[in-house]
Formats: sequence, C-alpha cells, structure tokens
Amino acid sequence: MSGHDQLALCLCEITRLLWKLLLPLVLLTLVLVAVLVLLVTGLRLWFQSNRAARRARDGRPTVAFFHPYCHAGGGGERVLWCAIRALQNRYPEVNVVVYTGDLEVSGAQILDGARRRFNVALPGPVEFVFLAHRVLVEPSLFPHFTLLGQSVGSVFLGWDALTQCVPDLYVDSMGYAFTLPLFRYLGGCSVASYVHYPTISTDMLSVVSERNPRFNNADYISNNLFLSAAKLVYYCLFAVLYGAAGSCSHVVMVNSSWTLDHILALWRARDRTCVVYPPCPVEHFTDIPILDQEEEEEEKEEEEGGDRKRRYSVVSVAQFRPEKDHRLQIRAFKKLVDRRAALQGRETLRLVLIGGCRDQEDRDRVLMLRGLSQELGLGERVEFRLNVPFDELKRELAAATIGLHTMWNEHFGIGVVECMAAGAVVLAHKSGGPRRDIVVPFEGGATGFLAEDEDGYADAMDRILRLPAAARTEIRRRARQSAARFSDREFENCFLAAMEPLMNTLER
Repeated sequence: MSGHDQLALCLCEITRLLWKLLLPLVLLTLVLVAVLVLLVTGLRLWFQSNRAARRARDGRPTVAFFHPYCHAGGGGERVLWCAIRALQNRYPEVNVVVYTGDLEVSGAQILDGARRRFNVALPGPVEFVFLAHRVLVEPSLFPHFTLLGQSVGSVFLGWDALTQCVPDLYVDSMGYAFTLPLFRYLGGCSVASYVHYPTISTDMLSVVSERNPRFNNADYISNNLFLSAAKLVYYCLFAVLYGAAGSCSHVVMVNSSWTLDHILALWRARDRTCVVYPPCPVEHFTDIPILDQEEEEEEKEEEEGGDRKRRYSVVSVAQFRPEKDHRLQIRAFKKLVDRRAALQGRETLRLVLIGGCRDQEDRDRVLMLRGLSQELGLGERVEFRLNVPFDELKRELAAATIGLHTMWNEHFGIGVVECMAAGAVVLAHKSGGPRRDIVVPFEGGATGFLAEDEDGYADAMDRILRLPAAARTEIRRRARQSAARFSDREFENCFLAAMEPLMNTLER
C-alpha cells in the first residue's frame, strides 16, 4: 500500500472517530434547540392567553411602563408621569399599568407624590404592579461587573413583571433595554423605549481606554494596564449585547442629541429612533419676575438711601447620585467664597443643593456631602433640600442667582432647563445635553455659561456675580425664551407622534 493510500485510510479513520464522538453532541444540541423552541413557543402562547383573558376582563388594551423607581424625584420620573398624562388625554379608553419596586408606598401615595413633586395630576386611574425584587437592579448588589449584573437582574425583574401582567404595549421608560426582547419575543408585546442615558456609551469606552479615573472607573483599574485592557474587552462585549437588546424596540425615543448619537451607534435602529426632549415645567416658572436680584437691591438702596447687604444664592437641582458630582459643586463653591472673601461684609453667599434620594445609599451620600461642607468650613452656607415639593423648588429657584449643574456628559438636564425658565443664570458642564441642546446661543446672545473643573466653575460663578445687573438680566430673559422649546406641551406632542404607530395597532 502506497503512502498516499495509507494517508487516505488514516483520514477516513479519523473522520469516522470524530463522527462517533460528535454525533451525540450534535443530537444533544438539536434536542436542546428543539426543547428551547418548544419552551419559548409554549411560554409565548401562555402569555398570549393571559393577555387575552385580561382583555376579555377589562374590555380595553393595556399599556405598561417599566419604571422600578417611579416614586423617586428625578427628571426620569417626570417624563413617566407626563407621558402617562399625554396617553390618557389622547386615549382615555386605554388601561395604564406601571411596574414599580416601591413596595413601601401605596399606589395612591405614588400618584400624590407625582402631583406634589412635579405638579402632574393624571386624568385617569393607574394600575400598579409591585415588583418584590427590585434589589436585583441596584448597583450596591454588584460591586464588580455592575453593568452586567444590573442588566441580568433587570431580566429577572422583567420576568416578574411579565408574569403578573401581560400588556399589549410595553414601554421601558427607565433604560432597562434587556427587558425589551423578553416582552417582545416571549410576551408577544409591541415594545417601545424612552432612553434617558445609554447604559454604555463610546465615551465610557474612551474613559477606560485612556485610563482616566471617573466615578465608574476606579483608580486601581485606571492605574493598571492589564485591568484596563480587561475592562475594555468587557465593555466592548457588553456594548454588543446592549445593542442587540435595544434593537428589539419597535419605537425608540431619546432625550437629547447626545443620547441620539450613542443610541444610533449601538442600537442600529435609525428608522425607528427620534429625539423627544423631556418635559420641563417651564410654564410654571414664567410668573417669577425676571428682574435681577441685584437690580432689586439697587432699587431698595435708592429708596432707603443706605447700603444693603446683597444676597446671592447658587442652586443645584439634581438627584443625589454619584454621577451628579455634588462634591465638585461644594469644592468649587468653596473657591468662590475664598475669592470673594474681601466682599464678605457686603454680600452673603449660599449654596442650596436640591435633589431626590432614592435609597439608603443616596442618604449616606448626603451625609458624606454634609461632612465635606463642614470640613471645608462652609458651615451654614451649604443647605440640603431633599425630596422637596414643587412649590418649595419654585421658591428656591425664584431666589437663585446662579443655577448650577456639574454632571459630566449629562444626557439632557431637566434641572438646567428649570433654572433657565425660573430666571437663574445657568452654569452647566461643558458636555452632553447641556452643551449641545440647552445652553446654546439664542437670538444671537448667550443663555448661560459652561465649565469643566473646580477652577473653571469658580471662575465662571465669580464672573457671573461681577456682571453688570442689566447684562445678567438680559441673559436671564434670553434663557427663559429659549427654554420654551422644552415645555410639557412640546413633549406631549412629540411623544404622542412617536407612539401613534404603535397605539394604532392596538385592538380596541
């Protein structure tokens, strides 16, 4: 037998051996795939029967919003309640459900909180489905691989929601994209999403690749080449999964131009994606006099014929989350106080931090910020206002000279718009939504200021306070006029236009 024949015989033997080894694996794979297909089909039919039974009982379609923290006091919650109000006004025959993890309060308390905090009263009833395991999406549960852990946790939380109520239309209003395929393919629902902030973005990849320390990139990782490389691979793989999950959405709404760019790059759904600016209660601030506080003080001085101590208030409106960077606000304010120490007898400066606390972690963060204020010797100059009602928010903004914002790559910035509408001179971070959509020139003039670091913020605040009163008032007027683009009415019109194709498919 020739060498060629021996080689052919050897190859045949190897092929037969591999086939014997692989055949069971192939058969097992086919069986598992068949079982999986049957399981998915069976679950889908079961969920569809549940939805049909619910429709027969209620006699109307159901639109469900997935918002586990609906009782929080942030801008995302205002979007939720304004969206529900818009739907109920346009489609009163639709049943609205909210999936929430706020177990410590009742549905009535949640609705009352929306009315007090956001001045949003709903025209119709809302059904609440309470989720017992919201801890699965809390970052404290996942000290490492937080993004992946929260995303997997959101799937389990979504399963809990789906098994309790199968809607006709599912809306993820809080950014849990991995729930979208669950409701679309298992629940057989139409799905939509309103994206406040991408779970992962190219900016986050840049931070890791450039080894920059941030709140989501610890020093021990940024200082280690191997750990930075490993985290970059993890982020890239997660971005692929996130894009695949998000692409399941039939309609995608994003809250800013910055968010739009990142979602288009990750979700690849250009024909289904549009910008819907979040609703800001600008119309509720227009009754605040736009006259600069310093002008009022000057008028009083003329009337009384003496010197008066001028009072300047720097107000921040932001939830007490790490990315909002309240530490930067306090440190920059300290530098401002030091720079204006010579004027201490002629003016008073105070920093008012207004925001919502979602949980104990946020409350602990406030305690840390209070300690920082004391450590820097600011004492009573820094005030904390937690979970304040709308009327109190309005009073503080009416008294504000400067509206402060410090989050890097803020997706939009409802607090920034509220400050503009109320007549405060805004100073925001030079990135994200504030830079691209909000603090932009209007009618050929400035509507506010931008900064990036402690010195930049201190310089800008000092510059604002040194402006002639008339110049400051002119900036306020332009800012208020510009803020009209972000009114509740504009949001409702854009939101309903985006949702109309899906709403028309619901059988009524």
